[in-house]
Amino acid sequence: MSWDLDVFIERLYRKQILPENIVKELCEKTKEVLVREGNVSTVSAPVTLVGDVHGQFYDVLEIFKIGGWPPFTNYVFLGDYVDRGYYSVETITLLTCLKLRWPNRITLVRGNHESRAVTQTYGFYTECMRKYGNANVWTYFTDLFDYLVLSVVIDDAIFCVHGGLSPSIHTIDQIRVLDRFREIPHEGSMADLVWSDPISTPTLIEDTTKGDFSISPRGAGYIFGPLVTRKFLDTNGLGHICRAHQLCMEGYQILFDDMLSTVWSAPNYCYRAGNMASVLEIGEGLQRYFNVVQEYFM
Repeated sequence: MSWDLDVFIERLYRKQILPENIVKELCEKTKEVLVREGNVSTVSAPVTLVGDVHGQFYDVLEIFKIGGWPPFTNYVFLGDYVDRGYYSVETITLLTCLKLRWPNRITLVRGNHESRAVTQTYGFYTECMRKYGNANVWTYFTDLFDYLVLSVVIDDAIFCVHGGLSPSIHTIDQIRVLDRFREIPHEGSMADLVWSDPISTPTLIEDTTKGDFSISPRGAGYIFGPLVTRKFLDTNGLGHICRAHQLCMEGYQILFDDMLSTVWSAPNYCYRAGNMASVLEIGEGLQRYFNVVQEYFM
């Protein structure tokens, strides 16, 4: 098969996987694009934010039908492209092709599932073995994951990240100097960005030295409340945090007097949760609208 990104994209829209050698070249070329992007990518509105999709390929196509097909809509994907769903290979291959084809219209943020350790447990590794007969494609993509950006700032006003805040990070500049080109560590600032969650009710904080942070029940990252959210926004001159990472039965959740929102984009998660999904459309005036996505039924 000769190299033609448009042909690859059309093939993937029909849920046809690409040959292993093409995937290898695709990942190498995309690394060359991603390595030029900083840890904190700068994006201008209007833009559409997409939360976790977890290999639910047909639902990704539904998102494009509702929100607009690339490159006509500017997209920021907030991570967790693989695992859980049946079509992680098709999903991440399509998104990688779209990133390479229109690098200024597609932004890919790293989620906690974009790691070697997690994908060996939750499905992506096994799917690659089943569809390609070996682990090479899994290796190509997990190496590519090390290059994904850690966060996005929209018009110096909205901070976007997969998980949440970290007690070790007070300013955006501290994210900019992290070494992201590696496997997600078990702890530390980088792990917190992809693993942490907000809380919506007061909780007992035993370690008062970290203020409004508490150890996360996930076993990685922290849970955090409105106090540190407000402090982070004020310190960085921002107005809102948008993140993904947590299942929302209504497809989204707004917390802390509209300081933070969660967007979830995998309807009927794992094909059994019964939840709705959404994408977050941010207009030129930074107005926010959650566009609810219904599950695709084959």
